[in-house]
Amino acid sequence: MPLDHWENTGDKPSRFGFGEGVLEAAHKNSKVVGLGLDITTSVKMDLFAEAYPNRFRSLGIAEQNAMGVAAGLALSGKVPVLSTYGVFAAMRTTDFIRISVCYNNLHVIIGGAHAGISVGPDGATHQALEDIAMMRVLPNMTVLSPADANEARILTEKAINEWDGPIYIRFGREAVPNFTSEDAQPIIGKADLMREGNDLTIVATGHMVWEAIQAAQQLKQHKIEARVINMHTIKPLDEEILIKAAKETGYIVTIEEHQIMGGLGGAVAEVVSQKHPVPMKILGFKDRFGESGQASELLEKYSLNARGVVEGSLELLGVK
Repeated sequence: MPLDHWENTGDKPSRFGFGEGVLEAAHKNSKVVGLGLDITTSVKMDLFAEAYPNRFRSLGIAEQNAMGVAAGLALSGKVPVLSTYGVFAAMRTTDFIRISVCYNNLHVIIGGAHAGISVGPDGATHQALEDIAMMRVLPNMTVLSPADANEARILTEKAINEWDGPIYIRFGREAVPNFTSEDAQPIIGKADLMREGNDLTIVATGHMVWEAIQAAQQLKQHKIEARVINMHTIKPLDEEILIKAAKETGYIVTIEEHQIMGGLGGAVAEVVSQKHPVPMKILGFKDRFGESGQASELLEKYSLNARGVVEGSLELLGVK
């Protein structure tokens, strides 16, 4: 059952959850192998490398080559996992992912680290704001965007050992509220209903899920009961929960650390517009690059927080 209040058990970067998930999968599956791309520690592939040095190779700053190596390993019966910054993992390597990995429908797990504006001081060149759009358009690709460290750990292990085909997992660098239960069982392809509500629906992904939950609490002050959905799987998208929400609440707000074109909002709109059209508000980056700054400052500046969700919701509902 969805809760009215979720508790943060302590801030933790979702990249730690990814690293822990890879390690858990490797404990259970001897076919799992790891590839490092210069920034092994930053993306927490070091946990796997230290535990299984004979199953890990560092390829340096050679992302495109790494996709070819990963494809070869998958064709030989291994389960390759590699990770680097999302801007490199999803965009510098797109052609190699498309032809070598997706065209062959190979089980390769790609970690897109430091995604979104909240990577902070690294600035526009390292802030992946287009990776969801790039990855979800590729045939056979599964796209995951966990909400916190616990969910990242659980979904990563499931993606490696229980799913098939190419998988892109998006996660962040900064410590964020960790509110998913340790023993939760999120299902790839099925969104999680975080909170009931009948006045409008807030669909969030990644770190924005916590902000959506906080916004729903604040909207109660306006006598608005907001339904909150954690869309941790961008592709395949859970159409059933979206159509139900559209029918029962009549309004949908989406929020993501991503461009408003081609991301979560676009994916939701594709479904809703064809199956049950309702007014929508898509919150995210509006066709611009990011900038350098502290994560909290950037999220505030671009309204990617609870305040932004509340304001967007009230605007959609026509409430002053």
